[in-house]
Amino acid sequence: MQKKVLALHDLSGFGRSSLVPIIAAISAAGHQCVPLPTAYFSTHMAIPGWETVDLTGVMPRVIDQYDRLGLRFESVYAGFLGSADQIDCVRDAVLRLKSENGTAFIDPVMGDNGEVYATYTPEMCTRMRELCEIADIITPNTTEAAILLDRDPASAPQNETEAQEWLHALHSRYGAQVVLTGLDYEPGKVGSGCLSADGGTISLHERIAQYYPGTGDLFAAVVLGALLNGRALADACALAGEFVKDCIAYTAAQHTDPMHGVQFENCCRAFFLATRTRLRYNIDRFLKIFPDRGAL
Repeated sequence: MQKKVLALHDLSGFGRSSLVPIIAAISAAGHQCVPLPTAYFSTHMAIPGWETVDLTGVMPRVIDQYDRLGLRFESVYAGFLGSADQIDCVRDAVLRLKSENGTAFIDPVMGDNGEVYATYTPEMCTRMRELCEIADIITPNTTEAAILLDRDPASAPQNETEAQEWLHALHSRYGAQVVLTGLDYEPGKVGSGCLSADGGTISLHERIAQYYPGTGDLFAAVVLGALLNGRALADACALAGEFVKDCIAYTAAQHTDPMHGVQFENCCRAFFLATRTRLRYNIDRFLKIFPDRGAL
């Protein structure tokens, strides 16, 4: 059965980040993504000269309309939020619009690479902690996990044992299933850990030495899409990690500007087949079937 996802995040017109890959991944998984933009950006913020329009004032009115219409969503998904008021809007959406057995999927975007984003005040970090308390699944990177646990943002797990400790600490504090991203304690590899009622696992993948904006958004959306199709959390995280790695490798082979983001469009059909069926995800097989899509 097709499910509805309410996605609260900024919309960047160019650069394949924020809502753009989220809509694509959830749609590829066979579900309806209903975007509720928190702001519009002409490009993502790593490209100079961007223009923006703040949509905070519209968000409560959209939530009110959806509530009047009786719309309920199998998942309420929130990513980057630009103010405490926007965090409050997400909380309102979760409490009013999430279906009875739905999932509040919170990507607590607050920082990266050991630093809190300049736009995130201590008040906003506190409100984000409060939002995570009503989440069913949280997907912090290691910097954000440290903030959620009141630890030094520059700290991070240095081995698998420490990664498991961080996962259990997050689950104990927030009561949610946890996906911890950005684990890079093993040379040449990067990946994620997850913890659910079925237990915890670590999934590391080959690191490709190139940075592309928007890959975190893509990863989280692929995890959600796989979960909506009945995959276990550990399976969804492993699938998402492999898919994002392959998108990066495919894009690197095209020699495009990294600030233009990853060319997930050419890889989404393989993801669609993997999430809608029990076929193992395999981008190489897909590219052999559809050679016009290029080769890694």
